[in-house]
Amino acid sequence: MSNTLNNQTVEWSQTDWRKLERRVYKLQKRIYRASSRGEKKAVRRLQKTLMRSWSARMLAVRRVTQDNQGKKTAGVDGVKSLTPVQRLKLVKTLELKGKSKPTRWVWIDKPGTDEKRPLGIPTMYDRATQALVKLALEPEWEARFEPNSYGFRPGRSCHDAVQAIFDAIKQKAKYVLDADIAKCFDRINHGELLKKLNTFPTLKRQIKSWLKSGVMDGKTLFPTSEGTPQGGVISPLLANIALHGMEERIKQFAEILPSRYKKGESKTTKRRALSLIRYADDFVILHEDLTVVQRCKEIISEWLNSMGLELKPSKTRLVHTLNEHEGQDAGFNFLGFNVRQYPVGKYSTGSKTNGEPLGFKTLIKPSKEKVKVHYDRIAEVIDQHKAAPQATLIAQLNPVIRGWANYYSTRECKETYSTLGRKVYRKLKSWAKHRHPNKSWKWVADKYWQTIGGDNWVFATRQKGENPLRLQKHSSIAKVDYVKVKGDASPYDGNLVYWSSRMGHNPEIPSTVATLLKRQKGKCAHCELHFSNESVMEIDHIIPKSKGGKNDYKNIQLLHRHCHDKKTANDGSLGNKSGCNSAKPKPAKSGKRGINDNDLITEEPCEVKVSSTVLKTSRLGDGVA
Repeated sequence: MSNTLNNQTVEWSQTDWRKLERRVYKLQKRIYRASSRGEKKAVRRLQKTLMRSWSARMLAVRRVTQDNQGKKTAGVDGVKSLTPVQRLKLVKTLELKGKSKPTRWVWIDKPGTDEKRPLGIPTMYDRATQALVKLALEPEWEARFEPNSYGFRPGRSCHDAVQAIFDAIKQKAKYVLDADIAKCFDRINHGELLKKLNTFPTLKRQIKSWLKSGVMDGKTLFPTSEGTPQGGVISPLLANIALHGMEERIKQFAEILPSRYKKGESKTTKRRALSLIRYADDFVILHEDLTVVQRCKEIISEWLNSMGLELKPSKTRLVHTLNEHEGQDAGFNFLGFNVRQYPVGKYSTGSKTNGEPLGFKTLIKPSKEKVKVHYDRIAEVIDQHKAAPQATLIAQLNPVIRGWANYYSTRECKETYSTLGRKVYRKLKSWAKHRHPNKSWKWVADKYWQTIGGDNWVFATRQKGENPLRLQKHSSIAKVDYVKVKGDASPYDGNLVYWSSRMGHNPEIPSTVATLLKRQKGKCAHCELHFSNESVMEIDHIIPKSKGGKNDYKNIQLLHRHCHDKKTANDGSLGNKSGCNSAKPKPAKSGKRGINDNDLITEEPCEVKVSSTVLKTSRLGDGVA
């Protein structure tokens, strides 16, 4: 018995994941291309082949038991943290039975508010089955999804949606319907969703069972007659499928609009003039004519009613990007950004393609609400560490500052960052004075602030023989020129060069990770497989720090999380994963190639209702995705 268990453990650890991923990707690419051509029979046949394959089942189980942050979170059956033997057993039992167990509700805080929202936790078996179905279903729908849908899709992000808005208004001021769907994930009509899926009977029964499985809140079982539970692996994909078609419906309306010019307009020109840009259940409609936008609101309301949904009045506004409209200020907020156009003189104005001045400038900046939430978080951390050493305070503040600043680094943030810098300085000044009430301000300033490399008033530790541990400044985060994803591009189209290069330029990826991605050409240094958008990456020290390894670029590499776990086991340092951050990270040695431990972790603001993760756990390791 012992030998059998050992053999199964070895079988899992020595699996050729490169071969499995290659097999699954080839099938996914064929599904994508068949769906693009409209060959439904070929799509169904390939999907069945993929879900029956050993490779897909192995990858599905690895994702939910090793990669997902909720791998240690149990569903209603209490199963979690599976061993290699249990993982193999799960792989062998995966199949579409048309049945499922209820999801377990966990109430979590909504970012920036005092409200809570439920997160549904399926059982480990259901999570693995959902991951398997997603492997087959996602390529089909990626070939069909509309170009301006960005939420919960591989290879797309908030920044793509914001850049799409900028592209739509940079040459012309427009009216905007800034809309939000009321309780979108809780009210989706199951019948309409299944009809839109239009898949083969076995898969349809399985998805229906997940939708109808019910939820356990404590010891009480509640039925689910509508909606998709947030927290399931497949829930974001189902929500996107439910909302698919909004953009095309608006474009169809654009085609019948009267021409604005004497010579008339083509249908293509009319479609381009009217934009709908959506991220999950938040969307905006933009057009220069007020009556067109008002009519679009009616059309979208009718369309949503067919899916059992409706607009949320408190979060639906009709505004103008440049001028005040009906007592409302110009501009609007979207995904944590404020989008607005400002009248300016001839020296600051934007220009049309022919060089003619526009008379205004389009600026996208962090919204006031998000700036306040961020500062309040910084102030809270400082207040919680009144008696802590300076190094501990810096270690706690740096991930918060760096993650937030990186998220907004694609837009105009110089003024916002300067304002935040002044506020943080005043808060730190109060912190320092509170610690030394009987000392002069000159003594306090000399103890906690330094001049480093020509940068004055740097909040940093004083350490002999080493570079000081310094507080990250918002203003030190460089602006990133973000390039929006191509509208028709997909991770399943086979263009690995394009997608690998994009990962290195994503502002949500720390600079250290971007450098490693470029150096490793988008591949894991351990298994040599290309990182995909689903990959969970971690930074590893080639020679563990516990064995004398240095903290610089020559001694770090980027690995898959599961590859990192395997290498760590071989290093014999399971007690302290190689490259993990401690409460008091040691600064890098002097030199241009040195990096700070705080570069290994970033935290970014939850701007949207994320339902793809099972639970948001604390980042004690050095994960970056």
